[in-house]
Amino acid sequence: MSVVVSPIREPLIGGNKTYHQITEDICAPTETTPPKSWVIAFIASVITLAYGLFCIGWLIYFGTGTWNLNRTIGWGWDITNFVWWIGIGHAGTLISAILLLFRQKWRTGVNRAAEAMTIFAVICAAIFPVIHVGRIWVVFYFFPLPNTRGPLWVNFNSPLLWDIFAISTYFTVSLLFWYTGLVPDFATIRDRASGFRKKLYQFLSFGWTGSAKHWQRWESLSLVLAGISAPLVLSVHTIVSFDFATSIIPGWHTTIFPPYFVAGAIFSGFAMVQTLMLVTRHVLKLEDYITVSHMESMNKVILFTGTMVGVAYLTELFIAWYSGYVYEQFAFLNRATGIYWWSYFGMMTCNVLSPQLFWFKKFRTSIFWTFIMSIFVNIGMWFERFVIIATTLARDYIPSSWSYYTPSWVEIGIYVGTFGLFFTLYLGFSRVAPVVAIAEIKSILKSSGSQYVNSHKDNHHHNINEQHALDHLTAEHEGEHHH
Repeated sequence: MSVVVSPIREPLIGGNKTYHQITEDICAPTETTPPKSWVIAFIASVITLAYGLFCIGWLIYFGTGTWNLNRTIGWGWDITNFVWWIGIGHAGTLISAILLLFRQKWRTGVNRAAEAMTIFAVICAAIFPVIHVGRIWVVFYFFPLPNTRGPLWVNFNSPLLWDIFAISTYFTVSLLFWYTGLVPDFATIRDRASGFRKKLYQFLSFGWTGSAKHWQRWESLSLVLAGISAPLVLSVHTIVSFDFATSIIPGWHTTIFPPYFVAGAIFSGFAMVQTLMLVTRHVLKLEDYITVSHMESMNKVILFTGTMVGVAYLTELFIAWYSGYVYEQFAFLNRATGIYWWSYFGMMTCNVLSPQLFWFKKFRTSIFWTFIMSIFVNIGMWFERFVIIATTLARDYIPSSWSYYTPSWVEIGIYVGTFGLFFTLYLGFSRVAPVVAIAEIKSILKSSGSQYVNSHKDNHHHNINEQHALDHLTAEHEGEHHH
């Protein structure tokens, strides 16, 4: 059956690949010795993680007094970094679930790494609520467990409890979704392996044989999990935004927070996927599978969500002015002109102005600019969380309690340590599992492989030329007949 391909659509798989070459290329990083760049990155990540663990140990031993929180600013880098990491975890599920439901073929090159990134980012985020409680040994009080503590029970009206339900559900569904996609690929590696590796991948692939029944059930499960995941993309960051929106503090008590947090989460998540994929495609030699077309599609999403975030910022300013409520007006004026003015302008520059470059195809398709912009966006999104939390709390109703917050070395160390954890997990994953989904790449080879797309283009141009020649002959014939 011939496949209709738009003549303007770029191929998603370069290098005129065969099915066998796809398997060889994508399995290679899991079967060969790691390159020197991978080893250096892994050692650096483990050292960074070890420093983060030391800082967490220091915090648990000496207590939260080692953080520079005070009576005015009770939330600092802990909640800022928690919200930032949760936001980064949003792109994976969006790429996997929502784009799967919309049948977008370009997701196949980046979905596996994006799903892994989601899981690792949520693990990094989960560290902060656990360690910020001070008495870490009673952290199980978070959960609504049957207990013998009398009336001591969780507050079901608190968005902090809703957070736990939302994030644990999100993590579980994302993990299932990611692992489901890995099963056929683990079976591919199993069939190529021997000895202990064969037994390990046999266990991981659940005895997958590739029969029609297995594929049919796999497709059904993927669609069901995608259907469950799609609302979760919207609900998780909505509930995180309720941590602020359900309070009565001016600058937080606003109804625009849920959509604005969701747009910001997708925005920062896609930027982090770009950062990782640009490095991964270079180090693991996967340029034919993670192409400039993938980058351009993701840049369009970054442009769209960045513009949404910009509209949300301006809407907040307008509503603060329009409300006539002096405390709300002061909260926003203080963000732009107060002691934290630098973080507000950093946020505006990185999140609103810089993505506008992606209106131009030259920037959208440039590897260099995409990498620079992806880092800019995540710096900007971190500033956004810091602006919302620190600047709002720093100026209270009573000027005598006004304060200024800077993080201590312990807070900085824990944040840096989460990067160590994230990259240690990601680099380990890239050695154990295929970073690109083999089965899904093969499913689009006939419709999006370079040799097929280019042959369709050639046929298309040939047909157009034939049509032009025919039209020309017809016109000449009619002219002669008229004479």
